[in-house]
Amino acid sequence: MSVVIRASTDADLPAITAIYGWNVLNGLGTFEEIPPDEAEMARRRRGFLDRGLPYLVAELDGKVVGYAYAGPFRLRAAYRYTVEDSIYVSPEAVGKGVGRALLAALIQACEALGLRQMCAVIGDSGNAASIGLHARLGFRHAGLLT
Repeated sequence: MSVVIRASTDADLPAITAIYGWNVLNGLGTFEEIPPDEAEMARRRRGFLDRGLPYLVAELDGKVVGYAYAGPFRLRAAYRYTVEDSIYVSPEAVGKGVGRALLAALIQACEALGLRQMCAVIGDSGNAASIGLHARLGFRHAGLLT
């Protein structure tokens, strides 16, 4: 079973919405308490795409099981080459290399756009999987927001 990473399409929005909704209800990393509906997820996705930023999905056996995107880290001009990554994986795909494949592809897509710095704001300091994933792909701990 291999992970396929590709650009997201409008047809992926039901799966993206479901994956994000599960993460809102079962995790601490989203900072949301109520899962947004599909129309809101479509609006958010369009905002990133309109900026020319990558928004990727991961498939296992033809089913979307994760997604990742890069968003602006800050809106001031000095940060124009800096993005923040976001990665969400469905519960049935955790531990199958989906997050790693998504993050590696996202880094590559951002590098191709000339984006020089990627930050990970990991909302749950106990999220060892996300912290470890980012460390394995070259991220280093730079501080805590308190």
